[in-house]
Amino acid sequence: MDLEKDLTKTVLNNYIDKDRFLSNGNLSARLILNHGQNDNIYRILKKELATCKSFTFVVAFITQRGFTSFLTVLSDLAKCGIHGRVLTSTYLYFNEPDAFRSLMKVPNVETRIFNEKDAETNKELPFHAKGYLFEHEGYRSAIIGSSNLTSGALINNYEWNLNVNSLDNAEITQQINFQIEDEWRKAIPLTKNWLTRYQNKFDQNKLIEPEVAEDKRSLPVQPNKMQKEALGEIQYLRQNGKNKALIISATGTGKTYLGAFDVRKFNPKRFLYVVHREQILQKSKLSFLNVIGGDDSEYGIYSGNHQEGLKTKYVFATVQTLAKDENLKKFARDAFDYILFDEAHHLGATQELKIFKYFQPKFCLGMTATPERTDDFSIYKLFDYNIAYEIRLQSALDQDMLCPFHYYGVEDYVYQDELIGGATSLNWLVSDERVNYILQRTDYYGYSGRTLHGLIFCSRKKESKILARKLTEKGYPAIAIAGSDSIGEREKVVRKLEKGEIKYIVTVDVFNEGVDIPCINQIVLLRNTQSSIVFVQQLGRGLRKYKGKDYLTVIDFVGNYDNNYLIPVALTGDKSHNRDRVRDKLDLEPIYGVSLINFTNVAKEQIYRSINRSNLTLKRKLREEYVNEKRKIGRIPLMYDLQKESIDCEVIAEKYKNYSHFLQEMGESDYQVSDFQNKILKFLTVVLANGKRKHELLLLDRLLNQSEVKEDEYLAILRKNHCLISDDILKSVDAILSLSFFIRRSLPNKETYGGENIVEHKNEKYFLNEKVKSKLENKNFYVLFRDAIRTGLLRSQKYNADKTFTINERYTRTDANRLLNWDKIVPGQNIGGYKFDYDKKNCAIFITYNKKNDARTLAYQDQFINQSIINMYSKYPRSLDSREIQNFKSKEIDFHLFVKKSDDEGKSFIYLGTCHPQSDTFRQKEMKRTDKNNKPKIVPVVSMNLKLTTPVDINTYYMLTKMRY
Repeated sequence: MDLEKDLTKTVLNNYIDKDRFLSNGNLSARLILNHGQNDNIYRILKKELATCKSFTFVVAFITQRGFTSFLTVLSDLAKCGIHGRVLTSTYLYFNEPDAFRSLMKVPNVETRIFNEKDAETNKELPFHAKGYLFEHEGYRSAIIGSSNLTSGALINNYEWNLNVNSLDNAEITQQINFQIEDEWRKAIPLTKNWLTRYQNKFDQNKLIEPEVAEDKRSLPVQPNKMQKEALGEIQYLRQNGKNKALIISATGTGKTYLGAFDVRKFNPKRFLYVVHREQILQKSKLSFLNVIGGDDSEYGIYSGNHQEGLKTKYVFATVQTLAKDENLKKFARDAFDYILFDEAHHLGATQELKIFKYFQPKFCLGMTATPERTDDFSIYKLFDYNIAYEIRLQSALDQDMLCPFHYYGVEDYVYQDELIGGATSLNWLVSDERVNYILQRTDYYGYSGRTLHGLIFCSRKKESKILARKLTEKGYPAIAIAGSDSIGEREKVVRKLEKGEIKYIVTVDVFNEGVDIPCINQIVLLRNTQSSIVFVQQLGRGLRKYKGKDYLTVIDFVGNYDNNYLIPVALTGDKSHNRDRVRDKLDLEPIYGVSLINFTNVAKEQIYRSINRSNLTLKRKLREEYVNEKRKIGRIPLMYDLQKESIDCEVIAEKYKNYSHFLQEMGESDYQVSDFQNKILKFLTVVLANGKRKHELLLLDRLLNQSEVKEDEYLAILRKNHCLISDDILKSVDAILSLSFFIRRSLPNKETYGGENIVEHKNEKYFLNEKVKSKLENKNFYVLFRDAIRTGLLRSQKYNADKTFTINERYTRTDANRLLNWDKIVPGQNIGGYKFDYDKKNCAIFITYNKKNDARTLAYQDQFINQSIINMYSKYPRSLDSREIQNFKSKEIDFHLFVKKSDDEGKSFIYLGTCHPQSDTFRQKEMKRTDKNNKPKIVPVVSMNLKLTTPVDINTYYMLTKMRY
């Protein structure tokens, strides 16, 4: 059997001689370490779960956060009838009762408690096992090592775990299985009665601290790492004569304390703090008092209900009160030498701007988590473009500044065989069936802490009212809050939530910002995502750290909505508008610190469909990104600026061909150039700015600064930049920059890019073409020419310059033409599934894994056998005797494999590395197709297995093969 042969070779490779025997990468033994978000025990366990028939976890220690990391994949396994077991312990009373409660909620997982006792003393033996066993089709996979089922052990800790595979009857996994079964029979089933008894014992053995909000005065008054860096940048601006600064910092990262630390350093004669919501003034005042110290009488609030701030040194005022003419004039224009505007993005509003323009402080600081606005107002301009410090959500999570979260994207309720969507009636949104479904899912995914403090966002005010009533009727007390409710009413409801008197606050968008409720441990999203900014704001409501809350649970009910593509955009912060990048990040399910993102299969497919349907490069969407960048830097952004912050240059190349055209479409009149210059810029943007090979860019960059470059100097430049060098590459660079690569009968051709050599190569020297050089005297053309080169060099940082291609990066057929050093461009339709270049002795193979069902097109069944081997079919008509098929058997040809998941992914393929066809796997086959008259026709093809030099990365493998998880 093939599996037995593969495993035999793999064992010989793993344990005898890796050079003599080829292994099957899917079956290889491997040491698993936690090497960052893409390679850790968590991801390996998740992928093993995705393909197993059953599983058993044997671990001494389990935390709620560690186990709940797998809830979505376990939910999908339950739908497939896949069951598992967990054997754990009460050793040292490490496992908290909440972890056991989470285990009991999963219907397809049975849990037992280790119950082995010492024969002489009758005391329970210490249990410290850490092992994971998976039953697959025909073989078993075991992971044994140091990792318990805790978030640290799964993701961040330094751990050693050995992954081994064997056939069902192998000695090693038989031993592991025998030991598991022996302990399983003796173990105690996890039941409600057992858990009640354990809770009592646990409480006796652990000091249970009450879950209360942290007293801000008890916090240390020293700044954290982020605050120290930001304080240094603010001071640097002041030392350079700047009197304004803007801090961009994610909600919950300590902006208020940062402001207090800087005010303490500045030591103003009088200070004003301005915010547009009264409910946070008291907490802000206490934070400043805690940091700065002094007498409490020096701190005063100035609002509709408090007037003491009129005379105090430190004044904390609401916009609504201060902006009134009669109140504003009570203060001299220079009354404050330091003013701080919290939530400074609101300064575009009339009242806030009125206050800003009235006062004349020595220094003004603005703080915001979301500086982006949808109108024409620029918060950046207001602060003279002095961005002192910026830390967004993903970075804040990586630096452990916020409470970690577990995000679960789950499918919404199915009504009449359709997922709930934008057209669903209110009656069904609040039906008993959907409410029961919501409660079942929120209970399954749970929360961290002793008491549920939940916040639900829904789409309609009426829906929120009815939902709150029905939740209350079903035993989950809830109150709906709307924008029409007074601040006093909102504060009263928040206090009820904090005290545990209600389980949920239900709202539409009242709590998007400006509300501090640290106790929130579960956020439920029951609405269409309309804005990535609002999504992050709502997520931020639960990210403040709080005693007893290890993580925030976020349950996003994904329905049939057109805007679902905004979910991965919001979660990853990706503003590239590059469809492939957004999709790839969704597949990766990124990790931030120990914050995890998970989707059920159905929810992920809904998002895929949205990404494929949505026009991410719609002019309106691109203009919004462009305008935000323009506001931020205070000038017309160049392509380099956008590449660094938002829009990927490949998007500009695909849609606008060059940046001059893009600027015109954005309504700018600057940087217009001639037709010839446009064509040169098109060449730079379309061919080179993607950065997939930096050789041409480095030469052009040098030629912008000097009249000629000698061959030896160019080689030195390439070596300095760690570039792969060969005669074929140097000839290819010449062909590209002379445009001889672009043959006339093809598109694009030389005329497409101006018809002139860009660079001349003569007498062992490189120099710019005279016509091109003369055009560079035009300032607009020079700026855009240089900008395209800088953009390409910036983007090239994601590729390995010392390799022809970078594994797991995307390339088009045209990219492969150039990077494989072919003499002439070959149109994509002429390449099809593969193309040989006999002169360069290489072949590019392109496989679309899930092809469209088209009778006129062969239904190629290309299929991965494992991470190291893929079975592919030749073009037709081909037989075993065909010259082309014989060339596949050649050992002199380098084969490069590119794969994409489906035709929906456009022109780019993921590069999986070099491969070689296995000579003993060639088979003559027949396939059906229809001719132009729709008559069935049988055509001959040849199938073969390709063996990859480097096994496919496990995340890429499961993404391409669409395994369940």
